[in-house]
Amino acid sequence: MFVLGINHQTAPVSLRERVAFSSETIPAALDSLRGLGGVREAALLSTCNRTEIYTVVDDGGQAGANWLAPHPAGMDERQAYLYRHAGAGAVRHLFRVATGLDSLVLGEPQILGQVKDAWATARAAGSLGSQLDSLFQHTFTTAKRARTDTRSGANPVSVASAAVRLAQESFARIEDSTVLLIGAGDTVELAARHLVQARVKRLLVANRTLAHAQELASRHGGVAVPLDEIDRHLGQADIVLSATAARGAVLHRDQVATALAQRRHRPMLLLDLAVPRDIDPEVAKLRDVYLYTVDDLERSIEENRRSRQEAAAEAEAIIEVQVARFMESLLARSRTAPLKQLRAHGDAAKLDALAKARQQLANGEDPDAVLEFLAHTLTNRLLHAPTIALREAAITGNAELARAADKLFPAAGSAILMPAEKRDGAKPTPGRDSRK
Repeated sequence: MFVLGINHQTAPVSLRERVAFSSETIPAALDSLRGLGGVREAALLSTCNRTEIYTVVDDGGQAGANWLAPHPAGMDERQAYLYRHAGAGAVRHLFRVATGLDSLVLGEPQILGQVKDAWATARAAGSLGSQLDSLFQHTFTTAKRARTDTRSGANPVSVASAAVRLAQESFARIEDSTVLLIGAGDTVELAARHLVQARVKRLLVANRTLAHAQELASRHGGVAVPLDEIDRHLGQADIVLSATAARGAVLHRDQVATALAQRRHRPMLLLDLAVPRDIDPEVAKLRDVYLYTVDDLERSIEENRRSRQEAAAEAEAIIEVQVARFMESLLARSRTAPLKQLRAHGDAAKLDALAKARQQLANGEDPDAVLEFLAHTLTNRLLHAPTIALREAAITGNAELARAADKLFPAAGSAILMPAEKRDGAKPTPGRDSRK
């Protein structure tokens, strides 16, 4: 198992937005990943704070690193911002991500839903195998236990709530402000709830799909507007909060400049919670505009991080126990796999031999001859592959396989692997360990 990623701790938003995937592009990305040599299973998690690929690989993860680093082209410097985890480290990382311990807002609850979405998308795309599927299932159990058994999930804080808190601490009073929300996803939904709780004066909701904007606005007492008519309403907004899945900017410098002129340069607070960013960074150069991105929220949530450290330490302890249990389950599964293969081989040989024997009986052949055929056929089928392997081991002096044969076939294994004694005409003494 291998995880490769880039997040808010390792890279700025200007870099993260260039490796972000929308929900529509993830299935194709998974197909591309699975097409790489050495990649047997794959899942992709892409949020405003991180892009990570989870894989089961045969090449130490190098194919995945080469795939992510040049996507899109011209981003070789991205390699320096990537982190890599393998084996138990990869398991621990996903557990910490899903529990909110690796989030910008410590313990934030949204990430678990995003991890579940990544699992469901990979499952639907057919890129999950037994190992990753088992890992994600164990992850959900671990995250639930960490939130239930500790206070890491108490008084949950999200990026949306941190943004509203930042707005409350700014020059704009929520009770006297018109707030324009751009988008209609989970982040905007959460922001709307917090704004209503803060008694926002007026709420406008703009979205490319007007019906979605209308649904959200109706739930929170707001007014929906088409995104292509946003210029008509932008000048009314004291606060703009944007979080869409657009691949490029939805709000540009000239639009904000026009809105400022309409407002006679009364200040505007712009909160861009999207990755890739929704608001052109050039907007920050305008006078009377205060533009914040998800990275800027770090300062406003530091108090939350300190208050949750004790709960986080308890959650980390739970995660360590669960990592150990999951790795033990993987090891146990790897040990039973050869047994399952051997059993399947034996069952197939039995069914085939029985079918032929029954046909011979149905044709009136002598029962004793049929029993002889059955025993001979079944013995040959079961011992063919081991016999070839043991003969090869005798020729090449494969001591490890010889020792395994002694354990698997204690009555005959030593004799099979004693070419030297055969050459010398020696016979093993009964009860004596012939290996000596």
